[in-house]
Amino acid sequence: MNKYPLIKRFILAGLLAMLAVAAQAAVSFTVQAPRQVVAGNKFNVTFVLRNAEGTNFQVPDVAGATVVDGPGKSTSYSSSWVNGKSSSSSSEEYTMLYKATQAGRLHIGAASIVVNGKTLHSNPVTIEVVAGGGGAVGQRDEDDVPQSRRGGVQYNDPSTQSTERAVTGNDIFVRIEMSKPRVFEQQAVVCTIKLYTKYQVSQFMPTKQPSFDGFLIEEIPMQPSLNNVETVNGQQYMVAILKKCLLYPQQSGQLTITSGNYDVNVVQYEQYRTIFGTLQQPVEKSLKVQSNTATVNILPLPEPKPASFTGAVGKFTVTTALKPEQLKTYAAATYSYIIRGTGNIKYVKAPELQMPKEMDVYEPKTTADAKTTGSDMTGTMTIDYPFIPQFAGRFEIPGGEFTYFDPETEKYETVAIPGRTIEVAKGEGAPSNHYRIQNMDIRHPATGDLGLRKAHRYVVDSWTYWLWYLVPLLLLAGVLAYYRKQLRERADVSRMRTKRASKVAQRRLKQAQRFMEQNNRDGFYAETLNSLWGYLSDKLTIPVSELSKDNIQAELESYGVDEPLRVRTMAMLDKCEYAQYAPELAEQDLHQVWDEAAAVIDNLESVKRRR
Repeated sequence: MNKYPLIKRFILAGLLAMLAVAAQAAVSFTVQAPRQVVAGNKFNVTFVLRNAEGTNFQVPDVAGATVVDGPGKSTSYSSSWVNGKSSSSSSEEYTMLYKATQAGRLHIGAASIVVNGKTLHSNPVTIEVVAGGGGAVGQRDEDDVPQSRRGGVQYNDPSTQSTERAVTGNDIFVRIEMSKPRVFEQQAVVCTIKLYTKYQVSQFMPTKQPSFDGFLIEEIPMQPSLNNVETVNGQQYMVAILKKCLLYPQQSGQLTITSGNYDVNVVQYEQYRTIFGTLQQPVEKSLKVQSNTATVNILPLPEPKPASFTGAVGKFTVTTALKPEQLKTYAAATYSYIIRGTGNIKYVKAPELQMPKEMDVYEPKTTADAKTTGSDMTGTMTIDYPFIPQFAGRFEIPGGEFTYFDPETEKYETVAIPGRTIEVAKGEGAPSNHYRIQNMDIRHPATGDLGLRKAHRYVVDSWTYWLWYLVPLLLLAGVLAYYRKQLRERADVSRMRTKRASKVAQRRLKQAQRFMEQNNRDGFYAETLNSLWGYLSDKLTIPVSELSKDNIQAELESYGVDEPLRVRTMAMLDKCEYAQYAPELAEQDLHQVWDEAAAVIDNLESVKRRR
């Protein structure tokens, strides 16, 4: 009788075939170590030999760390069949458990192992040891236990990431971090959204982004990747920065960054034990993760504000420039204010400039050149004032003041802008039409015979005398009638809301236009959507809290709005909502969206309620 049944012979033959293929695969000897650990904490360094069997493993001495346990050896095999072809791999892992004794840089030299009479060496690595850390008092230090027998999930140990273990909020989470808990209006605060995970992530999809109501946002470009290791509450996580941006608060009070929702696929491992070792097969698991919320207290800027303050918060300097230096009449020139510094440089308003009346001055042009530097923006704001001299001679461009608020000193600082003397030579040409139109209010006095005559006449005999009494009486009667009409209309709340609907919508669309000019897509779509909802609330006399797309459809039809206009209205609401909650997919031209929103409101305004 055979020692093994027939099925066991097939299994044994298959395993031997996989081992033969693994022997032919590329052999490598690498090291896996965290990039950063906390002084006083323990950490693992794993040396991995792939597709070979090794002997005489030698680990290097590590200055600045003590050996707690190891080397612990584990062996694994894996195989796959694709299109009738088999492939397999094997690995031997030698795990060392160290304890960092002091802050600084920890250098781990090359380990060695002998494979088929040949010595292989791993690459040396450097680990940054930071000060601080430590677990809670009375808490069991799992690093004292060999890695294969620990109870918790370890980010660098697939044997602890089995499918039998439930994935908890302690294993993977998203955190919103603010650089400061308290700032002034227009003072930058850095918002960082991080993913912390002990598992490999195969797919990450935001389903609801955090909202930044009350802030202007400056994105800091970056590519998310799980290439850092951080320690949180004594546990180590792989960390990826999902988003980092500068936030500039536009109002005082307590502002909150709402939580975001994410769909995440993590990789766990199904483990199979065989007579040759443990086989591991990766399995994806889908999770829904929600981030925390973050709150910042925004302090109002001190009162009273200086007259020369135009909203600059940070630290700035101001210089002036004139191009060209040699001026001639009727030739274009430019006088510039150049503001340099760190702060909300992109959002500084242009200071007023009083040019001599002999100059034909045009609208100023503002150019910002700024980039993020750590926790704020640094750059240059240039305000160009184009002008054309109309007369030759010497003229004075008066100086001025530029005031900014310094959050560090919590005081307003004023910078004096020096004046400038300019010399204008005679040039060729004629005064510009723009200058003549601006100065048409000054005329030469009339001369010659003006046709004046001397006459005697009683005033009371003139009809204009009595007209001076009659006109005020008629005006008073008209004012009283208008006032009573206003009282009747204001008593009708529904009619008043409908009457002012267009004005409210136009005012909000003006704010959306400002965001459009700043190319702030998030603010533009939010203001446009708010304008449409507010207008429909007033037009249909329905509170905003009770508005929905279904009752809007019904109320518009009942009001008397035809079907094409109803379809345009609902499509506009859908477009703004889609762009607000998925801004990275909203690529439509903002000018076209603004024009379409204004057209919808104008068309709705012309519709009269059906009797």
